[in-house]
Amino acid sequence: MQDVDYMSVAEEAMKQIRKGAFLTVKAGDALNTMTIGWAMFGVIWQKPILMVAVRDSRHTFGIIEKAQDFTVTVPKDGMAKELAYCGTKSGRDVDKFKECRLETTSSSKATSPIIKTPGIHYECRIVFKSAMDPAFLDSHYDKSLYPKKDYHTLYFGEILASYET
Repeated sequence: MQDVDYMSVAEEAMKQIRKGAFLTVKAGDALNTMTIGWAMFGVIWQKPILMVAVRDSRHTFGIIEKAQDFTVTVPKDGMAKELAYCGTKSGRDVDKFKECRLETTSSSKATSPIIKTPGIHYECRIVFKSAMDPAFLDSHYDKSLYPKKDYHTLYFGEILASYET
């Protein structure tokens, strides 16, 4: 494990996140991972922040609502099938870890584990969340990205650790 400055690898990470990354959340005995394709890095409240978006229709939503943190694993490469599977199957119906042979390993600063694979890993403490209000959303985005009106909740995570494995 090699610690990295989150901003020094943010551009590389965002290129991969657009193709898919794993958002993993644990609360109590509940654990799930899902594929994300949207995220944002930045500095808010004088802290390094990684913002992720989860639709309330997702199984992960019920878990992250009870969680204190989340992790994002940005795989180096070679996980296209696993990312596709975790982006199209629900943890309500299948064990994604078993079906994709995904292993987790403990995080250094979060309760939620990381996916054990070469890549960049972020451990984040949830410091703010906000459900989207469509009244304030650009109407073109609303029509093109939310035809089912299944809006996201935005989770702002203070980056507690970022490293490559």
